[in-house]
Amino acid sequence: MRDAAIDPPGLAWQRVSPRYLRLRIIGWAAETVFLLAAAAVPLVLTLTGVWNLAPWAAWGIPALLLVLCLWRAVLLPRQVRAIGFAERDEDLLIRRGIFFQRVLVVPYGRMQYVDVSVGPLERALGLCTLKLHTASPGTDAQIPGLPADEGARLREHLSARGEAQLAGL
Repeated sequence: MRDAAIDPPGLAWQRVSPRYLRLRIIGWAAETVFLLAAAAVPLVLTLTGVWNLAPWAAWGIPALLLVLCLWRAVLLPRQVRAIGFAERDEDLLIRRGIFFQRVLVVPYGRMQYVDVSVGPLERALGLCTLKLHTASPGTDAQIPGLPADEGARLREHLSARGEAQLAGL
């Protein structure tokens, strides 16, 4: 259940593509393999006799890291489902987060430009990331995991709304 202070009632939130979860899982798997390989170095050196590390530490470091990585894997589906956006008359709302929820409100008149980026994995899955640039350097307004056609439509729509707001129409 979402808090009314952070999640205004009566909004039709649009979700990111379910394929975005696949992209996040691929990134998680690559990161996990790298981290576990690095964490296993003390264990391998201890087992080969190069290092004289306590067995509990040699086995504990990779085991603890594996538990943390598996916890992240459990959270990934909920993190993806928590990402959403809603268009209102004067602004765009972007929400994310499970434990630490965040709703970002970007007024159309404050948008300087709208950027759509696509990486190789996103391209393979037919996804893109929409980024909204404002005058504030602290604004992290992006919507990852959009279907490519929805990202292009949203880029044109938001650009038009931003120009109309700046012109005072």
